[in-house]
Amino acid sequence: MSVLKVIEVLANSEKSWEDATKKAVAEASKSVKNIRSVYVQEQSASVKDGEISDFRVNVKITFEVK
Repeated sequence: MSVLKVIEVLANSEKSWEDATKKAVAEASKSVKNIRSVYVQEQSASVKDGEISDFRVNVKITFEVK
């Protein structure tokens, strides 16, 4: 039997929600090993002068505890 843990991570990107998600996983993987999956829970964006200036994601990252 595996034991899994879930953490919540917030990340942002000037490019896209996909890039923000990749950044969240990359940052979490610096201190968390055995990442199994990522679930995008929420997406939002900041608008400046009528254009999106920042993409934000709230993700849940699941990893195995050994």
